[in-house]
Amino acid sequence: MYTKNVKFIYFLVILCYLSLFSVTCFTPVDNYLIDCGSNNNTVIDNRVFVGDLTKPGFVTVNSATNPSLITVFDSNPPENLPPIYYTARVFTGGPTTYVFNIKNIAGIHLVRLHFRPFNYQSYNLSTAVFGVTVNGYLLFQGFTVGSLLLREFILRVNTKKLQIVFTPENENSFGFVNAIEVISAPDSLFIDVGVPLFGSDGGILRYVNVTSEILETVYRVNVGGSKITPFNDTLWRTWIPDYQYLALKSAAKRVNTPNPPNYRPGGATKEVAPDSVYMSAQEMNKENVTELAEFNITWNFPVVDHVLYFVRLHFCDIVSHALNELFFDVYINGMIAKPDVDLSLLTIHKLASPYYMDFAVGMQHSGPIQISVGPSVLSSSSMKNAILNGVEIMKILNSKPGGSGNTRRNHVLVVLSSVVGGVILFGFIIFAIFVAFKCKKNTKSVESVGWIPLRAITGSANSRGTDTSNSPHGTGYGVLKIPFEEVQFATNNFDRSLIIGSGGFGMVYKGVLRNGTTVAVKRAMPGSRQGLPEFQAEISILSKIRHRHLVSMVGYCEDQSEMILAYEYMEKGPLKKHLYGGAFPPLSWKQRLDICIGSARGLHYLHTGFTQGIIHRDVKSTNILLDDSYVAKVADFGLSRSGPLIDQTHVSTGVKGSFGYLDPEYFRRQQLTDKSDVYSFGVVLLEVLCARPAVDPLLAREQVNLAEWALEFQKAGHLEDIIDPHLRDEIKPASLKKFGDTAQKCLSEYGVDRPTIGDVLWNLEYALQLQEGQIMSDRNDSINTMTTEQSTTSVVVPGDAINISAVADTSDENLGRSTSELFSQLITRKGR
Repeated sequence: MYTKNVKFIYFLVILCYLSLFSVTCFTPVDNYLIDCGSNNNTVIDNRVFVGDLTKPGFVTVNSATNPSLITVFDSNPPENLPPIYYTARVFTGGPTTYVFNIKNIAGIHLVRLHFRPFNYQSYNLSTAVFGVTVNGYLLFQGFTVGSLLLREFILRVNTKKLQIVFTPENENSFGFVNAIEVISAPDSLFIDVGVPLFGSDGGILRYVNVTSEILETVYRVNVGGSKITPFNDTLWRTWIPDYQYLALKSAAKRVNTPNPPNYRPGGATKEVAPDSVYMSAQEMNKENVTELAEFNITWNFPVVDHVLYFVRLHFCDIVSHALNELFFDVYINGMIAKPDVDLSLLTIHKLASPYYMDFAVGMQHSGPIQISVGPSVLSSSSMKNAILNGVEIMKILNSKPGGSGNTRRNHVLVVLSSVVGGVILFGFIIFAIFVAFKCKKNTKSVESVGWIPLRAITGSANSRGTDTSNSPHGTGYGVLKIPFEEVQFATNNFDRSLIIGSGGFGMVYKGVLRNGTTVAVKRAMPGSRQGLPEFQAEISILSKIRHRHLVSMVGYCEDQSEMILAYEYMEKGPLKKHLYGGAFPPLSWKQRLDICIGSARGLHYLHTGFTQGIIHRDVKSTNILLDDSYVAKVADFGLSRSGPLIDQTHVSTGVKGSFGYLDPEYFRRQQLTDKSDVYSFGVVLLEVLCARPAVDPLLAREQVNLAEWALEFQKAGHLEDIIDPHLRDEIKPASLKKFGDTAQKCLSEYGVDRPTIGDVLWNLEYALQLQEGQIMSDRNDSINTMTTEQSTTSVVVPGDAINISAVADTSDENLGRSTSELFSQLITRKGR
């Protein structure tokens, strides 16, 4: 593929213009392209390879070993063969070195060595046996070449010179090379953080700092697409189709889009992979596999060496019509590597936005490395799908010559909080530095970003259960530190048949402890969206609180680098499954009101039961669990934060939460208050009323977002038109109106206009009494009610405004009483 340089430059300009997040096209600082054994310059893919005979300073010989440097050429090369393979350099008698001056010191570099054997006089290049080192590190030895071959290595160069040394195997052998490329790559191509290491025996460790190693490319695959040549890749790489690697070809269906990817901060860039990789994919082929509702797409990539491999998987959601439609799991060698992938969250709520994930795989036997994707348990029955856009597999080289053989470099294994699966842009780095500087000067708590061990807790780690009532967490409620062996026993060694759910933190299992206690065991998995900060937050919060409407923690385990949390088992599961997408019978309106009231009481305790209060930050129907009596309990405190201090109005923090429930003011200003929970709870109220998801991409455009759609009907006075059909003849108009008004106030655009959760609680109880006929409704049925722990005197507030705060009675003696008992002295008609 040959064009003029001017056309090529024009092509690059167009590519740069199309990329919204690429400030300029990538131009390598170091860019050495050497045509070995040639005295001419050769143009390949609009790149100029310089003949090393014209630049004799590139190559040097070790005079002590008296090597010979010979130029050979093929007098009759095949047609359409690139000219760089017409000639070669042959090295005999000892080491021969190519030396390159490096400008981008400490930068990532690509080293490509081109080999093509041919006969020249007495030299048959296919009989060459030799080794190659780079700056003293062995790339390969005892190497022979049978056909045209390109070997690519990726490494960080920390010196001013890069030396590539070719050494014949012995005095009777020789080495050769046809062409050499040394190209600096963007630093963001690989990031200095740990990636999860999967052992072939199922063990999980964390592999640290891949950029300190040398990687050799084994596979670079364009999944669902055609071959990509170097001309169409910003780093001049070749991507091959995936078809031959599919384990069951009928399980996959090729999809593509003509639209370029939407590159986003925190995702991939054009240098990570070209547009074409993200514009094609394989998805589940449900037409061919109709007998199974759920199945995986699997690729097998044969490998021979028993070493560590670096695996990079590329994703771009080109199959969904709206956000939060696609949830899938990623498996490596049969182990779940990334559960519940939601690309909408990972790419800042943007479809068709490139993203990648990195893993390390330890192979103690010959391959293949097996990559699978399949639908998540979070997927609804109508949206079971999974995709994959690209795969890169690289061998991690870690040997260095010395003495009588190779010495393996020691690897430090540490545990990191999470896997960074994207590119950290310069602006975000500056922001992080700014925040870190401010936090260093501020003594208030901030979110942890590193993996540090929990503080020591009273008792032996080997004991069956350690009471932490005197622990640094100050629980007083007997939260236990549970040995890993006890957790294994409870879950039958994490039997997959006991899985009852999954989330960003990991899989959730049903288990039974030796004392007979049934628990829900949440085990962190490598690559989970949440890590140590969430683990510590759950323990810190749940060890301090006890409330009828908050899920209780039974214990936790941090043995063997595990992060495991055990909770009281909630028989009926999440509220969401009782509203839609499940096999449960529909809830009555009274049951739904009781559930909302219970959830509000739990949130009210969080907001008001402590000096600063606790903001949940992830209120949604999947985080409200029901016990066997349908008592609601708020769960999952991994994202929770302490509220603002007395002299503060908000907490400044990065945005976290779930799409569809996220407070828009919090999203815009990154200022968190308890009113953010109120907004999310307002969405839950509408879920309860309408029995549909917060976001449903399969519906018409105006109906996709529940909050926006329902508010239109509420404001028009037609809320009854969109309620759950099972409730149409059950809800009394006065109760519906009070409930709708409360939800509308919760969803106010600005937090200052929203009620407190205490106000919401009292109005929900009022809606329940209106439904049960305990309060006679008249034309002014939108009054507000309030009571306190000290008094249950009726208070009348005219108008529709919800503006009076209330303090719920959270004392333990009231925990077992019904809501009707607790609120029996609310406003009556007589009181008015």
